[in-house]
Amino acid sequence: VLKLFKLLHRTRQEVFKNDSRALEAARQKINEEFRNNRGETSEEKINELLKIGSDVEVILRTSVIQAVHTDSDKI
Repeated sequence: VLKLFKLLHRTRQEVFKNDSRALEAARQKINEEFRNNRGETSEEKINELLKIGSDVEVILRTSVIQAVHTDSDKI
């Protein structure tokens, strides 16, 4: 569980580099989700949550792009 937590935070830092709002929002969401489920004792539910977290990490790493606004009509 801790390994996934750290991996999600590393991925967020890489994907949202130089975007302080997105970095903070992702940090809060990751921490909130882990905090909300820290008392979970069902092995089945824990495995399900780990799968969801792993899927989210893959989606962040492979599907999210950051655009930079360079001019009034260009991104």
